[in-house]
Amino acid sequence: MHFENINEFWAMSGYGLYVWLSFGLGFLSLIILWLDSIMTKRKLFGEILAEQTRQARIKAAAQKTKLQVPESGESK
Repeated sequence: MHFENINEFWAMSGYGLYVWLSFGLGFLSLIILWLDSIMTKRKLFGEILAEQTRQARIKAAAQKTKLQVPESGESK
């Protein structure tokens, strides 16, 4: 399509509102999807870190408990 000046380009032969609105909504949708992906990734990594920390505490507590409990054959 050939346009004589920039105003005709923006107007798009009377369809400019629909064309630019659709581009804008498409771009906005991509930005929202990108931000949601980043936020979900951060949340997931936080949950993974919390679970790893919890597992490490459980393992450390189990090892500490093993050391403190006398074995069945020993006298007190």
